[in-house]
Amino acid sequence: MEEACLLGLSGWVKNCLGGRVEAVFEGEKDKVEQVLKWCQKGPPGAMVRNVEENWEEATGDFDSFSIKY
Repeated sequence: MEEACLLGLSGWVKNCLGGRVEAVFEGEKDKVEQVLKWCQKGPPGAMVRNVEENWEEATGDFDSFSIKY
């Protein structure tokens, strides 16, 4: 997800069955909030129905942002 990388976030994103998408974002709170706002609309052509957020303490396990397959 280009938006997460541009904001300097780390973590991952993956497509799931049924059209769902899961993601983990780590970084400055305001930047995580920015990418979550972007997730509300998604990329061109996307149809976003719902975004669920689950905030937790950062683990520091990620040093970059990646796409999981």
